[in-house]
Amino acid sequence: MKAFVLAAGLGTRLLPLTASMPKPLIPVLNIPSLFYTVSLLKQAGISEIICNIHHYAEKIRSVIEESDLPGVHITFSEEPIILGTGGGLKKCEKLLGDEDFVLVNSDIITDIDFRALVRHHQQSGRPGTLTLYATPGAAVIGSVGVEGGLVKDFRNRRNTGLLSSFIYTGTAVLSPDIFRFMTEEYSSIVDTGFTGLIDHGGLGYYEHRGLWMDIGTMQSYWQANLDKTAVIRNLAEPMQQATGIFPHAISSDAVIGRDVEISGSVIGKGCRLGAESIIRDSVLLPGVELKPGSVLVNAVVDPYSVTIMEESKQESELL
Repeated sequence: MKAFVLAAGLGTRLLPLTASMPKPLIPVLNIPSLFYTVSLLKQAGISEIICNIHHYAEKIRSVIEESDLPGVHITFSEEPIILGTGGGLKKCEKLLGDEDFVLVNSDIITDIDFRALVRHHQQSGRPGTLTLYATPGAAVIGSVGVEGGLVKDFRNRRNTGLLSSFIYTGTAVLSPDIFRFMTEEYSSIVDTGFTGLIDHGGLGYYEHRGLWMDIGTMQSYWQANLDKTAVIRNLAEPMQQATGIFPHAISSDAVIGRDVEISGSVIGKGCRLGAESIIRDSVLLPGVELKPGSVLVNAVVDPYSVTIMEESKQESELL
């Protein structure tokens, strides 16, 4: 079975980080977010991956090629003009062939059991199965309407009046039947493929009850890196076994000056922290340099910007 990974988005909700880096390469605990998805697929025995790219496409190509992930073959589908989740998938119809395939977003951190998902899909006999996740925030995030074990609506777009505590996780198993309802023009897979399957054969769902995080906003990205409950760190051992990489808070090649205080923070590759700096509950992306005596609290920092992640905007400065 092959997998299709959606990685072409502009990542506008992660600005200013995505002004200089594509969203799939933005690191969570010093691992590019895309690699969490690739690792999970590899663990499930899925090694043939098609990845659509657009924003900073060459950076994604080069990072993946340089990483030389073992036992994984990634084919890129570059979109000179972005096609959205629908058009981007349709463009790869021939690459995916005539068998069922896994669809995954590149901006999630999860421990979904793809083997169990695939089994559930195959046993259902439906042309598509979405992975859903129950959360109290469904009404705000976007509730999925379900009835009789099937997906019927998204955010009540079809005026069904169906509401639930479920949200769509960005992962699915789909039959090639979905391509009948799609075009290569810019579109959303929800409005084309998913709606088509709802009306022709039915769209099933599989409930995931483990770890699921969307890191598509600055707030959710910051919180994921702080990893207060160590849930992401639980992925480290299977990830290392599958790909040779693992989540970690402080990069081994970061240069840390004398008497630097670091607490609850992530320090990226190539960072240089001046003496007597204080970093608390902050995320420093690769290449950040702090002058001696700098203070960072509740911040996300890349080499070009500092974003404070608290409404009170506690004093935090690069001196």
